[in-house]
Amino acid sequence: MFGYAGNILHVDLSNEKFSKETFTEDFAKKYIGATGFGIKILLEHQKPGIDPLGPENVLIFSVGPVTGTLVPASGSKYGVFGKSPATGFIGEAYSTGFFGQELRRTGWDMIVIKGKAAKPVYLWIDDGSIQLMDAKHLWGKDIWETEETIKDEIGDFYVRVAAIGPAGEKLSRIAGIVNDRYRAAGRTGLGAVMGSKNLKAVAVRGSQGVKVANPEGFMEFFKELFERARGPATSKYRELGTPVNVLVLNELGALPTRNWQKATFEGAEKISGEYLNQKYVEKIVACGACPCRCEHIAIVDEGPYKGTAVRVEYQPTYALGSCCAVDRLDAVIKCIELCNRYGLDAISTGVVVSFAMECYEKGIINADGLDLKFGNHEAMVSLIEKIAFREGIGDILAEGVKIAAEKIGNGSENWAMHIKGLEMSGYDVRSLKTAALGYAVSRRGACHQRHGAYGPDVKGTVDRFKAEKGRGKIVMDMEDLYCIFDSFILCKFTRGIYDIYPELAKLYQLTTGIDMTAEELRLAGERITNMARLYNIREGLTRKDDHLPIRVMKDPIPEGVAEGQVVTQEGLDLMLDDYYETRGWTNEGVPTSETLKRLDLEDLHI
Repeated sequence: MFGYAGNILHVDLSNEKFSKETFTEDFAKKYIGATGFGIKILLEHQKPGIDPLGPENVLIFSVGPVTGTLVPASGSKYGVFGKSPATGFIGEAYSTGFFGQELRRTGWDMIVIKGKAAKPVYLWIDDGSIQLMDAKHLWGKDIWETEETIKDEIGDFYVRVAAIGPAGEKLSRIAGIVNDRYRAAGRTGLGAVMGSKNLKAVAVRGSQGVKVANPEGFMEFFKELFERARGPATSKYRELGTPVNVLVLNELGALPTRNWQKATFEGAEKISGEYLNQKYVEKIVACGACPCRCEHIAIVDEGPYKGTAVRVEYQPTYALGSCCAVDRLDAVIKCIELCNRYGLDAISTGVVVSFAMECYEKGIINADGLDLKFGNHEAMVSLIEKIAFREGIGDILAEGVKIAAEKIGNGSENWAMHIKGLEMSGYDVRSLKTAALGYAVSRRGACHQRHGAYGPDVKGTVDRFKAEKGRGKIVMDMEDLYCIFDSFILCKFTRGIYDIYPELAKLYQLTTGIDMTAEELRLAGERITNMARLYNIREGLTRKDDHLPIRVMKDPIPEGVAEGQVVTQEGLDLMLDDYYETRGWTNEGVPTSETLKRLDLEDLHI
């Protein structure tokens, strides 16, 4: 095959056995790659209703047809899939760096991991050589130490490692998987799934190239895409990086602040992308096969956090900055570093800390002697340590805000900012109504990356304050497109360089040699979205789960340009009905038999 290796590695940790499965071009065309493959394999190999932290959970590492090629901002991405300990629904997380391209060069498109090892191990894939290595000496180490130790043991600095830290080992439901020091498959708690399997890391080294079907045509198109990727469509990411969003959203009244009590932050200038680049950014680097160079590496060279060095993005900056009312970037940078080292999802961690701060200020928790008021950066740093190691109040908070609120009680569920159990990322959807719908129906919970529906609101192409019919079509189209991006896998930072479906279909054909029209590719995205919906319904999802946090529905934005904005139940129901109808689902959000037939999914039963 071209583009694909055509190989799936099955790893049974319980019996220490490995097996190989191949797939056909028909399978590849139908499900495209990482996301489509991951969801399809979960549906086939995982029984309904299993415990996400039990050995029956299946954990999948998957790449796409352009991984390991020269396609801009795609060569290094990979996805991880399983049942989420955070939500009980589909768990998926994506990362970049260099791990994905190295995995592809080993000759595998997917690693399907089942069971539980009797003792801590790491999986070592060296082309066709597969081994489970003793990881007892790694258990308890942070992720950076783990990566360095494995590289030293193997004797190759260029081995790529995806690992968990203490948070994953201790089964925190907000634990992620980190590779290349700064890159994280962070969301939905899949680090805890690795921990539950006694799997400390996956290390890969490959020497196999990726063959494309039409080398001349591919190189010609690649050169064109390369130049576009260095143009205005990606300038935002190259220049200031995603932290540029801080001031943009603050001006719109959409920057969540003090655990979403407000939507503007008085300290926004001090945590902005502009201030970050002026004072802290030392270099800007790129992932494999990427001309965009968006990775802004910040170094703290003075003060209590001197020596801290980490990649900084908008979402962790919101979560550990404005959401916690912390206006010190050195402290935010330090907390991002702690999350990377301990294996915590930085977005969820910041939201958990801000939740705890509100609980503390309202007198319903004891913070183990910490003065956990909003804005106290020292307390924030200390609390993250407690969460990572499940110490004191950190033991409850490591469960995520949904379960923590259930345990703490006293009305705290009213300010537990999550959807389906996943903590909110950084768009205040009270003033972004299209985004509100996208968040509500997102298959993995409170996530902007499954739909990008904040875009029309922020750009002003719709009335962002109005819930109305028509938003369902916008969200549907963007969800399906993002499924294609996540299946290829393409970095969404480059979405502006394509004449979307026609050129994506062209890229697919040049890479794989498999005939693909723009409409066939669009249908593949719709198919993958529906597969994910069927998985979640199988695990108990109903319309009531397509909801928003209580605060978003009950507490209007108190001040600023978006003052008074809230998402009413009436408005949400109107948009949900519109979305379900547009998708060809029942008014309870279940795909109809006609829709499944149209998408060639009749074999999937709810």
